[in-house]
Amino acid sequence: MNIPANLKYTKDHEWISIEGDIATVGITDFAQKELGDIVYVEVETLDQTLEKDEVFGTVEAVKTVSDLFLPIAGEIIEFNDALESTPESVNSDPYGAGWMIKVKIANLDEVATLLSDADYKALIGA
Repeated sequence: MNIPANLKYTKDHEWISIEGDIATVGITDFAQKELGDIVYVEVETLDQTLEKDEVFGTVEAVKTVSDLFLPIAGEIIEFNDALESTPESVNSDPYGAGWMIKVKIANLDEVATLLSDADYKALIGA
């Protein structure tokens, strides 16, 4: 299972990559495997400011629909438009082409509340 050491994670199986005050967010390799074939990603929170752990969208797989939770408070500034035509990118490349949103971080101190790769591995038993 792919769990990159350079990312932070949540207990809800989102990953976050931070560059300055911008975060890129997606779901983990573990999450996409649990969901199965992803057929649709919906984010209706573009240009909205949300709190940590608020729902920013949903991911629909063949067998279920799952909420997506924001790992860190901030403004949703970008949605990965490529997911509209190729949602399966979340399955094939969850940490690359399958990223979902970019967030302007409201409070960098919240980064300390996220899981390291070792913490996330322990959470999922990897």
